[in-house]
Amino acid sequence: MPWLELSLTLPADRQPECEDALEELGALSVTLQDADAETPDERAIFEPGVDQTPLWSRVVLTALFEDDADRAFIATELCRVLPELQPAQLDFRAVADQDWERAWMDQFKPMRFGRRLWIVPWNDETFAEPDAVVVRLDPGLAFGTGTHPTTALCLEWLDGLDLDGRSVTDYGCGSGVLATAALKLGAARALGVDNDPQALTATRDNAERNGVGDRLDVHLPEDAPDAPADVFVANILAGPLGELAERFAALVKPGAPFALSGILDGQQHELLDCYAPWFEDLRTQQREDWIRIDGRRRA
Repeated sequence: MPWLELSLTLPADRQPECEDALEELGALSVTLQDADAETPDERAIFEPGVDQTPLWSRVVLTALFEDDADRAFIATELCRVLPELQPAQLDFRAVADQDWERAWMDQFKPMRFGRRLWIVPWNDETFAEPDAVVVRLDPGLAFGTGTHPTTALCLEWLDGLDLDGRSVTDYGCGSGVLATAALKLGAARALGVDNDPQALTATRDNAERNGVGDRLDVHLPEDAPDAPADVFVANILAGPLGELAERFAALVKPGAPFALSGILDGQQHELLDCYAPWFEDLRTQQREDWIRIDGRRRA
């Protein structure tokens, strides 16, 4: 069925009051966007601190209502709660319903990472590439399919390693795409670690669908084994990467390769200093605004 969408722009300090009013009026969801997006005043917000909800100076609120919601009543009530609003600032439009996940899948095409590794959607029955190492994924519970630069950087790094017979730890495994790719590339065993139980479910499911589930273990961080790995990769965020440096050092065998991603350009310098006591041959690789750090555990 169709939906009714309402969009309006207002200063950030009026956002809480407006969002509360929209929810009381029956909004099924409320999303926030930068009102200055795609202008010189655009400001990115990537990694807020704990219990922080930073906002742009002006925000666009978009609320979704049932199709038969009373537009006039919504407009009247909003202008009563926020007297500075003018009816002309309220943009109503009908939105057709669709299977959003399937629409996304229709745009998900095979992607190559490095020399031989490919991520291919489950519904693609025509893919054929000589000597390709194929990981098949379906969004479902997806937390990463290779489309994001941080995941792509890690997949390319894995493709460049000799993984035959090695153990691999994927810390912050999400969908398990990195652990599954490592196993398809020849790793003997993989360990997926994530603080979200749903991510562990997705990781296990994707590995099983790719025929490598019997060589994968998944754990929450507090339950993960302490055995150091032959190869270590962590695709999380810069804050946790800094906090976990000493912990990660204990999870990597001497001389073993490691990679970190989820790092915004500008954050790599502090992390390079942070990891230098335990790791060597440190280098960076950039894709768009994101950085990968890789190197080896000091012997």
